[in-house]
Amino acid sequence: MSTFTVKHLRDVEDSAVKFGFAPDMEARFASGDLGLQESGMSLQRLAPDYAAPFGHRHHVQEELYVVLEGSGRVKLDDEIVELRALDAIRVAPEVSRAFAAGPDGLEFIAFGAPAVESLPDDVEQLPGAWSA
Repeated sequence: MSTFTVKHLRDVEDSAVKFGFAPDMEARFASGDLGLQESGMSLQRLAPDYAAPFGHRHHVQEELYVVLEGSGRVKLDDEIVELRALDAIRVAPEVSRAFAAGPDGLEFIAFGAPAVESLPDDVEQLPGAWSA
């Protein structure tokens, strides 16, 4: 394996399409494309004023989110935190999180570590996070 990998994140498959969340949501999980072994990462985008239909939490992975463009908010358990471009937020694995975009949309990168053998086994989806 090479000692480095370069991948344009917009060239990574948009998983939101196959799960029926497009065009209001993009989710480009780049870990495999980049050959990451110790961590994970994705590029996420929410359309203006769109709230993700679910939240999630992890059993193992700590996550770091970096807002690239736009603004919005993240619901962390029962606390809501406002976000703007270049904000970074660390979230412990056990904390539930759900994102909602402001009027200009919200684009962010998510980094997770440590790498897990099976992401579906590590993540717990929480439907209706914003309706509660």
